[in-house]
Amino acid sequence: MIKNLLKMFNTTLYVQIWHDRIKVTDIKTNAVFDQKPLVQIETKSNGIKFVTAIGNQAMVNVVNPFLHPRTLLNDFYVAEKLLQKIVIQLIGKKFISPIPAIIIHPMEKTEGGLTMIEIRAFEELAQGVGARKSVVYQGAEMSISEINFEQLIDTQKNNSWFVKW
Repeated sequence: MIKNLLKMFNTTLYVQIWHDRIKVTDIKTNAVFDQKPLVQIETKSNGIKFVTAIGNQAMVNVVNPFLHPRTLLNDFYVAEKLLQKIVIQLIGKKFISPIPAIIIHPMEKTEGGLTMIEIRAFEELAQGVGARKSVVYQGAEMSISEINFEQLIDTQKNNSWFVKW
Protein backbone atom coordinates (compact mmCIF):
# COMPACT_ATOMS: atom_id res chain seq x y z
CA MET A 1 0.00 0.00 0.00
CA ILE A 2 2.80 2.43 0.87
CA LYS A 3 4.62 1.56 -2.38
CA ASN A 4 1.48 2.35 -4.37
CA LEU A 5 1.12 5.66 -2.53
CA LEU A 6 4.74 6.55 -3.22
CA LYS A 7 4.34 5.70 -6.93
CA MET A 8 1.74 8.46 -7.15
CA PHE A 9 4.42 10.97 -6.14
CA ASN A 10 7.22 9.59 -8.31
CA THR A 11 8.10 10.49 -11.83
CA THR A 12 10.96 9.91 -14.26
CA LEU A 13 12.69 12.75 -16.07
CA TYR A 14 14.57 12.13 -19.32
CA VAL A 15 17.27 14.80 -19.62
CA GLN A 16 18.92 15.16 -23.02
CA ILE A 17 21.88 17.54 -23.17
CA TRP A 18 23.56 19.19 -26.14
CA HIS A 19 25.95 22.14 -25.88
CA ASP A 20 23.28 24.44 -27.32
CA ARG A 21 20.07 22.76 -26.11
CA ILE A 22 18.60 20.97 -23.11
CA LYS A 23 15.44 18.92 -23.35
CA VAL A 24 13.82 17.54 -20.21
CA THR A 25 10.73 15.36 -20.50
CA ASP A 26 8.56 14.23 -17.61
CA ILE A 27 7.72 10.65 -18.61
CA LYS A 28 4.59 10.57 -16.46
CA THR A 29 2.95 13.80 -17.68
CA ASN A 30 4.74 14.31 -21.03
CA ALA A 31 5.56 17.88 -19.95
CA VAL A 32 8.63 19.12 -21.83
CA PHE A 33 11.23 21.84 -21.33
CA ASP A 34 13.16 22.24 -24.60
CA GLN A 35 15.25 25.41 -24.75
CA LYS A 36 18.77 26.76 -24.86
CA PRO A 37 20.77 25.75 -21.75
CA LEU A 38 21.31 29.31 -20.60
CA VAL A 39 21.33 30.72 -17.10
CA GLN A 40 21.07 34.43 -16.36
CA ILE A 41 22.95 35.29 -13.19
CA GLU A 42 22.78 38.55 -11.27
CA THR A 43 24.84 39.62 -8.30
CA LYS A 44 23.31 41.36 -5.31
CA SER A 45 25.09 44.27 -3.64
CA ASN A 46 26.36 41.89 -0.93
CA GLY A 47 28.07 39.75 -3.61
CA ILE A 48 25.62 36.85 -3.54
CA LYS A 49 24.79 35.51 -7.00
CA PHE A 50 21.34 34.26 -7.94
CA VAL A 51 19.56 32.94 -11.01
CA THR A 52 17.07 35.38 -12.52
CA ALA A 53 16.17 33.57 -15.75
CA ILE A 54 16.84 30.33 -17.59
CA GLY A 55 16.52 29.03 -21.12
CA ASN A 56 15.33 31.33 -23.87
CA GLN A 57 14.37 34.02 -21.32
CA ALA A 58 18.02 34.55 -20.26
CA MET A 59 19.31 37.71 -21.94
CA VAL A 60 22.17 39.36 -19.97
CA ASN A 61 24.99 37.96 -17.79
CA VAL A 62 24.31 34.62 -19.45
CA VAL A 63 26.25 31.42 -18.74
CA ASN A 64 25.96 28.17 -20.71
CA PRO A 65 27.16 25.35 -18.40
CA PHE A 66 27.42 22.88 -21.30
CA LEU A 67 29.68 24.89 -23.61
CA HIS A 68 33.28 23.67 -23.70
CA PRO A 69 35.43 22.56 -26.65
CA ARG A 70 36.34 19.13 -25.19
CA THR A 71 33.56 18.02 -22.88
CA LEU A 72 29.84 18.56 -22.50
CA LEU A 73 29.81 19.58 -18.83
CA ASN A 74 31.70 22.84 -18.32
CA ASP A 75 30.30 24.47 -15.15
CA PHE A 76 28.88 21.98 -12.65
CA TYR A 77 27.38 24.53 -10.25
CA VAL A 78 25.54 26.49 -12.98
CA ALA A 79 24.37 23.23 -14.63
CA GLU A 80 22.93 22.11 -11.28
CA LYS A 81 21.09 25.42 -10.81
CA LEU A 82 19.73 25.23 -14.36
CA LEU A 83 18.46 21.70 -13.89
CA GLN A 84 16.92 22.58 -10.51
CA LYS A 85 14.94 25.42 -12.11
CA ILE A 86 13.81 23.18 -14.97
CA VAL A 87 12.63 20.47 -12.55
CA ILE A 88 10.64 23.06 -10.58
CA GLN A 89 9.03 24.28 -13.81
CA LEU A 90 8.08 20.75 -14.86
CA ILE A 91 6.95 19.11 -11.64
CA GLY A 92 6.31 22.13 -9.45
CA LYS A 93 7.30 23.01 -5.95
CA LYS A 94 4.54 21.93 -3.61
CA PHE A 95 4.36 20.65 -0.08
CA ILE A 96 4.50 17.13 -1.53
CA SER A 97 6.27 17.18 -4.89
CA PRO A 98 7.22 14.15 -6.95
CA ILE A 99 10.72 12.85 -6.32
CA PRO A 100 12.11 12.18 -9.77
CA ALA A 101 14.25 9.40 -11.08
CA ILE A 102 16.52 11.08 -13.62
CA ILE A 103 18.02 9.74 -16.82
CA ILE A 104 20.87 11.95 -18.05
CA HIS A 105 21.59 11.43 -21.74
CA PRO A 106 24.56 13.37 -23.14
CA MET A 107 23.71 13.78 -26.82
CA GLU A 108 27.12 14.86 -28.10
CA LYS A 109 30.83 14.84 -27.28
CA THR A 110 30.64 11.16 -26.35
CA GLU A 111 33.03 9.76 -28.96
CA GLY A 112 34.80 6.79 -27.43
CA GLY A 113 32.36 6.74 -24.52
CA LEU A 114 32.19 8.87 -21.42
CA THR A 115 34.93 8.68 -18.83
CA MET A 116 34.10 7.52 -15.31
CA ILE A 117 34.68 11.11 -14.18
CA GLU A 118 32.09 12.41 -16.66
CA ILE A 119 29.61 9.72 -15.63
CA ARG A 120 30.09 10.56 -11.96
CA ALA A 121 29.70 14.29 -12.63
CA PHE A 122 26.41 13.71 -14.47
CA GLU A 123 25.18 11.36 -11.70
CA GLU A 124 26.04 13.95 -9.06
CA LEU A 125 24.29 16.58 -11.14
CA ALA A 126 21.11 14.50 -10.95
CA GLN A 127 21.58 13.92 -7.22
CA GLY A 128 22.03 17.67 -6.67
CA VAL A 129 18.62 18.21 -8.22
CA GLY A 130 17.09 15.79 -5.72
CA ALA A 131 16.81 12.62 -7.77
CA ARG A 132 15.86 9.50 -5.83
CA LYS A 133 17.79 7.47 -8.44
CA SER A 134 19.78 8.42 -11.50
CA VAL A 135 21.40 6.80 -14.50
CA VAL A 136 23.65 8.18 -17.22
CA TYR A 137 22.55 6.70 -20.53
CA GLN A 138 24.86 6.41 -23.54
CA GLY A 139 23.28 5.36 -26.78
CA ALA A 140 20.69 6.24 -29.37
CA GLU A 141 17.93 8.67 -28.50
CA MET A 142 15.03 6.92 -26.81
CA SER A 143 11.38 7.56 -27.45
CA ILE A 144 9.37 8.25 -24.33
CA SER A 145 7.29 5.09 -24.80
CA GLU A 146 10.38 2.83 -24.75
CA ILE A 147 11.96 4.21 -21.56
CA ASN A 148 12.20 1.67 -18.75
CA PHE A 149 14.17 3.20 -15.88
CA GLU A 150 14.75 -0.01 -13.95
CA GLN A 151 16.02 -1.76 -17.08
CA LEU A 152 18.47 1.11 -17.67
CA ILE A 153 19.73 0.78 -14.08
CA ASP A 154 20.25 -2.98 -14.56
CA THR A 155 22.07 -2.39 -17.86
CA GLN A 156 24.36 0.17 -16.23
CA LYS A 157 25.18 -2.21 -13.39
CA ASN A 158 25.99 -5.02 -15.84
CA ASN A 159 28.21 -2.76 -17.97
CA SER A 160 30.06 -1.15 -15.07
CA TRP A 161 33.21 -2.26 -13.37
CA PHE A 162 32.79 -2.68 -9.64
CA VAL A 163 35.50 -3.50 -7.13
CA LYS A 164 34.38 -5.83 -4.36
CA TRP A 165 36.35 -5.47 -1.13
